[in-house]
Amino acid sequence: MADRRSQLVTRARGMLGEALGATRTRLSSAQAELTTARERLAKVRRAASVVPERVGAQRDRRLAEIDDRHAARIAELARRAADAAQREAPGAASADWTRWHPTPTRRAEPPGALRIGTVRIPGAEPVPALVPLLDAGHVELTGDDREGCDAVVSALLLRGVGRADPGAVRLVGYDPEHLGGGLAGFAPLGTAGLLTFVGPGGLARLLDDLVEQIRRINETVLAGEYVSLRELAAATGRRPEPWRVAVLLGGDELSRHERGQLDRVVRTGAACGVHLVVRGVSLPEDPTVTRVGAYADGARIGGPTGLPVRLDPPPPPVLVTETCREVAARVNAGPAPTPFTDLLPPVEQMWREDSATGLTAPIGEGPHGRPVLLTLGDYPPHALIGGPSGTGKTNLIFAWIGALAARYSPSELEFYLLDFKEGVSFARFAKGRRDPSWLPHMRLVGINVNTDREFGLALLRFLAEELRRRADAAKKHEVTKLAELRAVDPTGHWPRIVAVVDEFQMLLAGRDVVAREAADLLEDLARRGRSQGIHLVLASQDVRGIEALWGRPALVAQFTLRIALPKALRILAERNDAAQSLPRHHAVVNAESGMAEGNQVARIPSASDWETWSELQHRLWRMRPQDAAPARLFDGDAIPRLADAPDFRALAAPETGHPRTPVALLGEIIDVQSRSAALRLPRAPGRNLAVLGTRVDEACAVLDAAARSLARQHRPGTARFSIACLDPDADPAARSLYEDLAEDAAWYDEETVGELMAETAEGLGAPGMPHYLLLFAVDAAAGALATRIGRRTGLEELRRILHDGPERRTHVLAWWRGVARMRADLGGPAARTDQIGAWVALDAHGGELGSSLYPGTGGPDWYPRPWRGLFFDRAVHRTGQVIIPYGPAR
Repeated sequence: MADRRSQLVTRARGMLGEALGATRTRLSSAQAELTTARERLAKVRRAASVVPERVGAQRDRRLAEIDDRHAARIAELARRAADAAQREAPGAASADWTRWHPTPTRRAEPPGALRIGTVRIPGAEPVPALVPLLDAGHVELTGDDREGCDAVVSALLLRGVGRADPGAVRLVGYDPEHLGGGLAGFAPLGTAGLLTFVGPGGLARLLDDLVEQIRRINETVLAGEYVSLRELAAATGRRPEPWRVAVLLGGDELSRHERGQLDRVVRTGAACGVHLVVRGVSLPEDPTVTRVGAYADGARIGGPTGLPVRLDPPPPPVLVTETCREVAARVNAGPAPTPFTDLLPPVEQMWREDSATGLTAPIGEGPHGRPVLLTLGDYPPHALIGGPSGTGKTNLIFAWIGALAARYSPSELEFYLLDFKEGVSFARFAKGRRDPSWLPHMRLVGINVNTDREFGLALLRFLAEELRRRADAAKKHEVTKLAELRAVDPTGHWPRIVAVVDEFQMLLAGRDVVAREAADLLEDLARRGRSQGIHLVLASQDVRGIEALWGRPALVAQFTLRIALPKALRILAERNDAAQSLPRHHAVVNAESGMAEGNQVARIPSASDWETWSELQHRLWRMRPQDAAPARLFDGDAIPRLADAPDFRALAAPETGHPRTPVALLGEIIDVQSRSAALRLPRAPGRNLAVLGTRVDEACAVLDAAARSLARQHRPGTARFSIACLDPDADPAARSLYEDLAEDAAWYDEETVGELMAETAEGLGAPGMPHYLLLFAVDAAAGALATRIGRRTGLEELRRILHDGPERRTHVLAWWRGVARMRADLGGPAARTDQIGAWVALDAHGGELGSSLYPGTGGPDWYPRPWRGLFFDRAVHRTGQVIIPYGPAR
């Protein structure tokens, strides 16, 4: 039992020892873990004590990064906003006043928004504060800061005027409290009609006028094709209407009518370029209205709670007045002309028009941007152009000719142009030394004809003959109009003819035969030309006092198309003074005989400078038909050459015998065609020529041309030319002729001229070769010819030769230095002059020629002028023919 107990005790002790050991082990482990935990806790506590500082630093760094990105973003957005503002309001629309100057945009482009101040953004440059106005809306100013409101008004108006094309912004001021004082700086605009003031009580009329302008623009300008003027300008590149800005500065309470009209302007004005800038007048709520408040604590856009802005100071008064004066001066000087190319069709459409029923072409741009067309046809048939010197008459003619020539081919249209004033501007239509091209439509160009009214008369005669030809053709085909004639005779050449006569009053000046016949021909052409496609365009600087025209109401009535340049007089109807207020480069076009209801204002392009016209002419010249010939150019200041005369080049000697009827060419006829004055020398009494006058060079030129043309018709050795020179001044010309005629010529002087007369008179009895006596200053040999050689004196032999010689192929072509001297040589004042069948008068007056040399009484209407002669042939002429002697052959 005891052993059992001891065993149990031992076991218990062993178990307890094991338990104690295990406990001690666990205790030791727990203590180690506790120590580790305490150490970890200490580390954690040490680490935890460091975390707030590190997290705070990271937080601060992160916040700083966010702030930096935000500031950069704000700066970038501010920069973009400033760039956008610069694009929207460039130049004068947003520049600071210190560097501000007008920067006009093209008329078709809207000036954009306008700056009134800046928006302050912390950490960024100020951004311009813009207000939409022109083509965008209206501006209402509110608040108690009156100076701020005035600054906004001045800034908006000056920036708008400086950014738009001069004259494109028109202001109307209504300032009943200060009577226009609020806009005093803009007063210079009034001199150009760009600023008007409405007095107290005139607000209703002002609003009515704005509403009427809006109605007119919607009805006639936009015409349902465009929603707004801005859209029209973007589509066409042209803005036909100005911007109209009404500045309303206070006033009484609006009446019901005024309120209604104001609301209409607000709703519909922006689309039509009509805008309001108001202070003290409330505008209705509308998307087009921008409200700017100027308060003691600052300004805002959009009302009291809108965007805060810092308003710009008002523009310096000197800047305002100087800018307005400059704009007004440019407007008063007139707008620059539009490009000439605006009148021309595309290249592929040139010469595509048909002139059967008329001629239609644009002459310029109308107020609404649409082309103003000119028509010549059955109605209106003819045109009258008037304007003082320097107003662009020549330029208008160039523009009209160019617009027509680009549309109608030479087979559809022909031009005849005559310029009575001095100058060569129209010579470019013909072939010249500087430019070999010519306008294919041009058939005649006459320049410097201010002293050669006969050339204008010749043109009218030519047109009258053409009218008769066309009338005969129309009668043959039983039609009445050109369109009908062209339809039944398509192979005929029936182009429309436009004859332009510049300074036409010169043709009708005076009461002589030329003026009377010219007026009669003009009246006939004006009355009957319309039906046969012949159209007259008469131009003048001033038509006052043209009795030959205005004394014929039937003639004036045919010119239903009137074109009046600035300050033109008596072109339009008596009470139509539209031309008096025209700016430069403009014209009033009226197809209703000048009545005011027919007025159209056209802006004429620049067409008269060399480069502008040359490009078109060269293009049309390259398109010309192969058989096209250059226009006939008649220059009144040029001396023609015999070698260039077509009639001279056509002369030729027969292969055998003598020419049937020799022809002596004396000079160029003042005529449409380049014809020579020809004296036929058949075997008939009186076929002699007398040249009368004291002008040596001209007299020698007539005899020289006659001798050379006669020599061209004879083979060498088949004719005799006896040259007697009795004036030393004529010796060079006579010697030159003698040398060129070579073996066919014989030379005589004062000592031997008597022998020439005796020999020639003696040879009249026997047949022989043609003999031409060329006597230079024959009257100088009166003493020598008074000496008897045989039974007769030299003068008696001369009279016998004059009387009997032509029937025996002996003709005298002699120069007498006066009519009285010739009469003396022929036998005295009572002597007959039948043996002088033809004569050329140089500086001999018509009254000197008398009835013995010229039919009728009193002599011809001939007033001598340099290098001109009056040619009369008893066998051919009823009246004298003005000629131009040919220039020296060498």
